[in-house]
Amino acid sequence: MRAADRPADLRRDLVVSGEIHYFRLDPAEWADRLDTAVRTGVTAVATYVPWLVHELPDGTFDFGQRHPHLDLVRFLDLCAERGLSVIARPGPFVMAELKNEGLGYSVLRRNPEIRAAGWDGERRPETIVDYLHPAFLAAVDTWFDAVIPLLAAHAVDRGGPIVGIQLDNEIGMLPWVTNRPDLSDRTVAEFVEGLVATTSREAVQARYGVGATSFDVTDPATWGPALRSPVDEQVLALHRDLGRFTRDRYARYVQHLRAGVRARGVGEDVALLVNIHGCWGERATMFPLGISQLHRTWADGDTIPGTDIYIGDLDLDTLPGLWTSTAFLAATCRADQPYGVLEFEVGSGDYGEALDVTTGPEAAGLKLQLAIAQGGSLVNYYLLAGGRNPELFEPVGDGNDRIAFTGERHGFAAPIRPEGDLATWFAETVHLTEAVTDAAELLRAARPERPPVTIGFVVDHYMTEYRYPGSTREAEFVAELERFRGSGPREIMTRALVVGGYAPDATLLDGPDALADLPTDRVLALAPTPSLDDDLQRALADWVRRGGRLLLSGPVPQHDMEGRPATALIDALGLDVGPTHAATPGRTPFVAPSITPDGPAWQGAEVAVGFAQPLTTRRADAGTAPLAHLARTGEPCVLDIGLGAGRVVVAAADLPCLPQIWDALLARLGAHPRIRITSDSRGVVVVPCRTPDDVEVVHVINVSPWDTAVALERDGRPVTDEPIALARRSGTWLVRRSGETRARVAYRPPRG
Repeated sequence: MRAADRPADLRRDLVVSGEIHYFRLDPAEWADRLDTAVRTGVTAVATYVPWLVHELPDGTFDFGQRHPHLDLVRFLDLCAERGLSVIARPGPFVMAELKNEGLGYSVLRRNPEIRAAGWDGERRPETIVDYLHPAFLAAVDTWFDAVIPLLAAHAVDRGGPIVGIQLDNEIGMLPWVTNRPDLSDRTVAEFVEGLVATTSREAVQARYGVGATSFDVTDPATWGPALRSPVDEQVLALHRDLGRFTRDRYARYVQHLRAGVRARGVGEDVALLVNIHGCWGERATMFPLGISQLHRTWADGDTIPGTDIYIGDLDLDTLPGLWTSTAFLAATCRADQPYGVLEFEVGSGDYGEALDVTTGPEAAGLKLQLAIAQGGSLVNYYLLAGGRNPELFEPVGDGNDRIAFTGERHGFAAPIRPEGDLATWFAETVHLTEAVTDAAELLRAARPERPPVTIGFVVDHYMTEYRYPGSTREAEFVAELERFRGSGPREIMTRALVVGGYAPDATLLDGPDALADLPTDRVLALAPTPSLDDDLQRALADWVRRGGRLLLSGPVPQHDMEGRPATALIDALGLDVGPTHAATPGRTPFVAPSITPDGPAWQGAEVAVGFAQPLTTRRADAGTAPLAHLARTGEPCVLDIGLGAGRVVVAAADLPCLPQIWDALLARLGAHPRIRITSDSRGVVVVPCRTPDDVEVVHVINVSPWDTAVALERDGRPVTDEPIALARRSGTWLVRRSGETRARVAYRPPRG
């Protein structure tokens, strides 16, 4: 029984793998679980290699010499015998519900100084450390000295199964979810000295020596207390500086790990990966925060980034967050740089054994197809097989003394249960996996076609992981960013684009030069938030003058990311923005389409909105046309504005997700779907892809709860001979090869 004829190549192949934790299984069970993994159709296995598990109380490491369940080499050999490639995940952090986040207990016991101090000097019980503290790096090097040579000896370039090694796990996640940045004296000193080096002592003093603060740039003893307990006059400056500083530190930390792995014998044939965190409350809406934290760590182009996706069912509610997360990740990668999902949820979702969350068996298939349609080339099922948590070698007196806080059984929501029996959805997992792996070469070669619309990813809008708990000013600033960024208010902009057939990609907007190379042959859709730096505003205006077409959906930016007035964009457009009309209890603003020379801007009645901003033009020319207005006052709130060789549609209102509205706005900018969708369901997603030799692959996914018939049309011609009957919550893909006039259905999921 073999899973593949050759080892997986994470840089070139489409790889579906499954996570199996050898250390949570009896060695006698390893062969059975791997045989079952082969039955699913996966061609690779991923596993953590936890520091916590392999470290003995005396500080030495055991890889099976004394305890058979730690015999990593035997596990790797069993994988190789079955043709399964391996992605090893040795930490140093592991998470995976392990205690101490997978770090050896010796680390903090011997080096308590590495534990980070947060706001107001608080030290949390979570394992939050200074990633760049010399003592922590020395401990990491000790662990790497033990584990990396073993992995290198079983790497693909030496005839072994290991094709990838992950560099740590969910870097920056714990400080984010606890709102506890590293503000230890050592880190704060590095922070202040870095600011002084890039500006001046006088500039830093002026920036932080404000309000009722004790900050004195000439006295390092004042730095920590002042910045750990900032005053309101400092918080937005600190918000920006600290966010950028930590992102640089994460990049330097990963560089240390990368160099350490390579120096210990891991050759270039083994891909290195970075794992990104960010799902929150069974949604991916917040996920771009993790991308913003870590995107510099894979900027070299040689490292593969992968997401962690935990959203349960894929439906119209969760669709925009998942779409933008993948699109924003792709925007941070180079053209030929692979990306994917390192933790792809494939279980029932009942992680607490409370039967309070249940994910349908079709969810994995929908998410898998969407990941591939958006260009992902690595999907790792997490978890594929459950197991049991053994006891720690050294009791810690925490109630169960096991390696994890989940109790004895672990991964009970996985398709392969801890005891080895199969979940009811296992057969469906097999079907979808085999369908993808059978078509892997074609699906990997078929990349998404250039869409008519690209979404702007403003990295600084997601720099919201830290906020001083004592500052109302910062809390309001962060709340505005979280409400309006990325997909716009209520995520409607992205939802309208995706179900409207536009299949948008994304572009990275990170600094004033971000639009220098952005083509003007497509619409840039941006949810700007009320805060957008002047240099980026000027870059947007210059891009439009060169012929770009810009859709702004949300409040018009009038401040920069530090709360100062920033009006470069409205000045370029000749706009004045009136006081916001916001929905409040007992009062709701309504917006109506305006009359243009061609009739109403769109067909429809008045619509209720969450907010609207009146817009007044300062320009005397005829280059501005109102498209919508506040129904009771007549004040315009959606405008079509000419600027140089380009155009801007400013939609300063929380418009609903009605196709006639968004199609009308995009048509004003010359954008139309590459493939038009005709369906009685507003939940069909179509992603056209194409191979270098012009084979057309069209992904069609119905995320709605309704069965539907879908007719597709490209350039006025039907894509298929007949409409496609697509069951609720199912997907298919179509293939049209050179010389064929119509596409054929290449995959259809089983029903029942």
